[in-house]
Amino acid sequence: MRGKIVVLGAGYAGLPAAKLAARWTDAQVTLVNASDRFVERVRLHQLAAGQQLSDLPIAGLLQGSGVRLVVDRVTAIDPVAHIVTLAGSDEPLHYDQLIYALGSRVNLDAFPGAAEHAYTVAGEEQARNLERRLPDSETVAVVGAGLTGLEVAAELAECHPRLKVRLVGAGMLGAGLSAKGQNHLRQTFARLGVEVRENARVAEVRRDGVLLDDGDHVAADTVVWTAGFEVSPLAREAGLTVDDSGRVIVDELLRSLSHPDVTVVGDAASAHLPDGQELRMACATSIPMAQQAVRALAARREGKEPKALRFRYVNQCISLGRRDGLIQFVHADDSPREGVITGRFAALYKETVVRATILFQRHPTLPTGV
Repeated sequence: MRGKIVVLGAGYAGLPAAKLAARWTDAQVTLVNASDRFVERVRLHQLAAGQQLSDLPIAGLLQGSGVRLVVDRVTAIDPVAHIVTLAGSDEPLHYDQLIYALGSRVNLDAFPGAAEHAYTVAGEEQARNLERRLPDSETVAVVGAGLTGLEVAAELAECHPRLKVRLVGAGMLGAGLSAKGQNHLRQTFARLGVEVRENARVAEVRRDGVLLDDGDHVAADTVVWTAGFEVSPLAREAGLTVDDSGRVIVDELLRSLSHPDVTVVGDAASAHLPDGQELRMACATSIPMAQQAVRALAARREGKEPKALRFRYVNQCISLGRRDGLIQFVHADDSPREGVITGRFAALYKETVVRATILFQRHPTLPTGV
């Protein structure tokens, strides 16, 4: 059968998908990524705070897999002609089956002034830019009280106690957590000296902080934006059926509804369980999704009946600096249970989970628990 499988994106979903495709099929597999380094996105708040991260060349993670790596930026996809156009090559890549795993990025265009004045931790270079900014900062406002915002605020406050850190969230602190989880967040931020602004909606980002929609001004000489993610427009531009946010709508086998020879994994996939629950953008979603998608793809290539997507959440892991954390256990639908782990053991738990994501990149056949 052989054929060609092209994988776009070498993040938490794309890299293992490429290795599994090479292992579970006889196809020639090509992995395209804009960088030659694997980015530990779940650690970028640590990088921004001044900590050293491991250097992870993608070529090293692919060693022995048989996957061909192309370091280039995708500019267009033609799902009818089955070709991918690259910025640095006049020769397009041809495929029989495409695995689309281009992930997500912070949307800085949704609010006035964010693109001009805000920093992010969505990519390695952006995190380094923030790291370089901090020595000249006295007050930092972190906009967004989701998991990323919580981790950024805690990490900066712990690593740079001289900084005044302000966390600005549109809702209640820890709104998706149990009462015990919310209580631990409040105690931790009080200990770290983080000022929390709840139910505060940002109207504009300025050089000297953020303006709220009620007219109040949160002063800061550095603004970190962690609120709102968007996906690449490439799928929409290619004519794939997408939802309102641009995520590719997929079936129970993680195939594009409009183009079933395109498998979509990670943040770019709008995937739903039989009960209608949409899977959220997260590393915890992307890793098992990649494994199940490629297993289904391989089964189809062999003429076998593939298994539909099955998934359940177990916990949410939040680092609160290097010595504290919060593990919120959840029901299968991601709603919180009352059970939590906090403190140093939670920090160790989170660190173990993060290390396990890299172990999975090296050995993607490891069980994911779903």
